Amino acid sequence: MTLRRQLGAYLLLLHLLLFGAAALLLIDHPVWFVAAEALLLASLALGIVLLRRALEPLGYTRRFHDLLQDGHYANRLAVPGSRELDELVTMFNTMLAALHRERLAAGEQQGFLDRLLEATPGAVLVFDFDGAVSLVNASALALLGIAAPQGRPLAAWLSGSAVLAPRLDARARERSLDLIAQLDALPLGDSSLLTDLEGRRYRAQRGQFYDRGFARHFLMVEELTAELEDSERATYAKLVRVLAHEVNNTVAATRSVLDSLLFYRSQLTVSDAADFATAIEAVKRRNLSLGEFIDRFTRVVKMPAPELRPTGIREMVDDILWLNREQCASRGIRLGWRRCDDAPAVALDAQLMEGALLNIVKNAIEAVAARQAAGGGGGHVELSLERDGDAAVLSVFDSADLLGEVPPRQLFTPFFSTKQGGQGIGLMFVREVLMRHGLAYSLAATGQGETRFTIRFPARDV
Repeated sequence: MTLRRQLGAYLLLLHLLLFGAAALLLIDHPVWFVAAEALLLASLALGIVLLRRALEPLGYTRRFHDLLQDGHYANRLAVPGSRELDELVTMFNTMLAALHRERLAAGEQQGFLDRLLEATPGAVLVFDFDGAVSLVNASALALLGIAAPQGRPLAAWLSGSAVLAPRLDARARERSLDLIAQLDALPLGDSSLLTDLEGRRYRAQRGQFYDRGFARHFLMVEELTAELEDSERATYAKLVRVLAHEVNNTVAATRSVLDSLLFYRSQLTVSDAADFATAIEAVKRRNLSLGEFIDRFTRVVKMPAPELRPTGIREMVDDILWLNREQCASRGIRLGWRRCDDAPAVALDAQLMEGALLNIVKNAIEAVAARQAAGGGGGHVELSLERDGDAAVLSVFDSADLLGEVPPRQLFTPFFSTKQGGQGIGLMFVREVLMRHGLAYSLAATGQGETRFTIRFPARDV
């Protein structure tokens, strides 16, 4: 029973008892009875009026509660004109006005935050109290390859209870799951450098903020591949310039001294002169090799900007296959096309790109030959040119499968090579050419006994 009914019942019961007591005056004092009854009726009426006025603030409180519950902060309560109620209603209206201003400010801030998250190139994921994704921006969706992630923890994709975007191929799915696993295992407060299966590097940080007194986590992921590669390129360029200066000066001086020493050959006996000349020529050859070694690094560092012209990819690859066919045939290596779709001409620097593709094919052939030397036998180097919409995808497959457990980020690092005695210049040159053309590329094992080097040529105008 409500307070209004309780007070009403109490007032009515009290007056009924008084009416019963006044009935005792009816026989002996009828005039007093009538007066008492009239007074009690007036008292009951006055009690009802006072009860309504006393409980009127509860009605305003209830209407204020309804406005809060419905979120109608812009509405206002009507001022009743009573001094006591005016103060209460004014206080309620002040509170509604303050809540309305705070709601507008929060809405503006949320709108700004949403636009900021969508505009930022970094990936941002915000989790709820249970660790499920509650907010994610477009960059995170593209980076992780997930769709409709709200309400799911990152572990859901690792356990298979949530699926990745259907547009991803097998390699992209493996890369996404590996990156999700690294992010899910990232400790709170740590800022770590992560590397995906394609060698791209990211700075990831897990932090927390408090919402209604409870901690919620968030992840921020920023790709650093281009920045780090530019820094590495500048460092290597400076190192090569210093080495080239010192080595070339030493090589030139040594060559001059060696040539001068040959003039003394005639002053020696015949047997000694022959040994003397042989030793000098051997040193000159090593001197020349050192100079050529430095020149190869210098050509990579001083590579000119690409001059883009329409170039046929198939024709370029056909020339490379023709140049290497005899070498492969003599070694028993199968060399040719696995698939070749019609592809339009692409804006490329033909000279630079031909050098890069020749290096890729040469590396594949040498890898298969190394596997043969280790008793592998047979082997193939096959190429595939596929249309993907307006883009073209060129892949080079080799059966050597020598990558093993090599971290992807090391494959294109200067001075690193998977070949015995390799100098690590070839892939450095290839990477530089592809990056200057703005082409996406990857080098990885297919998991089916092959290594695949893939280059994607997007459609673009010259």
